This record gives sequence, C-alpha cells and structure tokens, in this order.
Amino acid sequence: MAEAAEDREDLVEDSPDVAHDRDPQTSTSQTAPDKKKRNAFAELMSPKLKAPKSDASDKKPRRSLKSLSPWKGALLDYIKHPERFPNEVLRVTPNTVLVKDGFPKATVHLLLLPRSPKHYDLHPHESFKDLEFLAMMKEEAASAAKIAAAELGRQLSPFSATSKARNDAMDAGVPYDELPPGRDYLSDIRIGIHAHPSMAHLHVHIISRDMHSDRLKHRKHYNSFNTSFFIPVADYPLAEDDERLRTSFQNANLSKDFVCWRCKKVFGNRFAELKHHLDEEFESWKKE
Repeated sequence: MAEAAEDREDLVEDSPDVAHDRDPQTSTSQTAPDKKKRNAFAELMSPKLKAPKSDASDKKPRRSLKSLSPWKGALLDYIKHPERFPNEVLRVTPNTVLVKDGFPKATVHLLLLPRSPKHYDLHPHESFKDLEFLAMMKEEAASAAKIAAAELGRQLSPFSATSKARNDAMDAGVPYDELPPGRDYLSDIRIGIHAHPSMAHLHVHIISRDMHSDRLKHRKHYNSFNTSFFIPVADYPLAEDDERLRTSFQNANLSKDFVCWRCKKVFGNRFAELKHHLDEEFESWKKE
C-alpha cells in the first residue's frame, strides 16, 4: 500500500499541507537588527485581502472525495473560495492559488494549488501527463518561487555576509537598479510534489531547503522532502519506467536513515539528534 507523506494521526492535528487559519510560523530564531530597509515583498507576505501505474497497489481507483475525511479535502476551499482566507492566500491568478502552508516544514513553505477541476482531483503523476497543464504549472511555480525567495531574503539577509554590501547600499539610498548583487535566495527554493500526497487535491510545494521548523516532528516529515519521495516539478513528465513511480521504491524512501540536507551527515534513526543538528546548520547557513 502506498504511504502518504504523513501519518493520518499526525495530519488530523498537524498537517503540513493544509493552509490553516492560523498564521504560519515563518520567523527566524533570531531577531534581525533594527534597520529600516526597503523591501518590496514584506507587504506581499503579510495578510491580504489516478495514481502511479507501476505497482499493482497503485492501480486502485481513486476514492470519491465524498468518502474522504475532512482534512483530506481541506485544500478545496482555498481553490474555490480564496477570498475567505486573506491571511493565508498570497496570490490568485486565473490558473492557480498560492497559499502559505499552515504547518511549514521550513523557513518559507508555500503551496501552489491549480484551479482547474479537470486536474486538481488527479494525482500529480496523472495531471502532469497533460503537457499544456504541466507547462502552465511550471511557469506559475517559477513565479511563486520568486515570491518565496524574496521572503527568504527578507528574513535572512540581515544575517547574511553575502547580502551585506547590498543591504548597506539600500540603507544608503542607492537606486534599486544600481544595487550590487546579493545572495541568490532563489537557489535555496525547491519546487516539487510528494510521490504519495497526503491531501486529496493537487498541490505543489514551494519550500526553502533549510527544514528549520518546530513543525518538523518525525521521520516522514523530514524524509518526504529529503529523498526521492519529493519529486521536482521540473522532472515531469516522468518516463513510464521511472522508479519514482513505484510504490515500493517510495515507501522505502520514507523509512530511510536521516541524512542532513546540507553536510550529508547520516543520523540513522536518531531524529532528536538530527533536529539539534538542523538548528546548528540553519545558524551557519543563514550567515553565508
């Protein structure tokens, strides 16, 4: 049987994929220096108005949404009524809704939700076989990644050595088009889906790589983003013989030993030790 990224018991209380009605925790562990900086995205991030076919177990028909527990279909409200969630919805286009993940697993964690009923009830493997739809999602995801990168920069640049010259120039009133280059925060943003999503409706994760969050609580939380269980949208369409379509391969990914995303140190089953290490890595990473 295919495993979702989360245990059901965990998701009922603490889903990483539900844009909840509480503000997500997106602050760093330190308070930034008290400097006034021009910041084009701070206001943007504030509140505003079929399955894979490789294994036999993957060939079961998708259950009717009416049979799903409430948390499983919770993303549909954001797709159909984004105006009801001004604290979570960042952007609405004719094709997608971009929301803050209510249970972020990193410093910045957004969800891109397609609005097409023809596609949002399908598993990503199926929906992304439509090449026109896939091209649209890639384009919108790339735009969403820039928003995520800007927010990551807003939070981390006060601590970053690479960003110092740019920050100093901004403080000095240098025009935007004359600012020196800063840190490339876009390179720290990942765009992808879970091989076996925990929520019923298609959603693409736009997430910073740091995995620094008190919402990161157990093995599946970490391994679902740091093994091949997390499939980059850029890799689609997948070949029919791609091993990432196989349920057995993906279930094995969720049970793998922990490996630090940054230094690649192996932690076996020692989640508490990994969490402590991730805190240390975050402090070093944000200062780069």
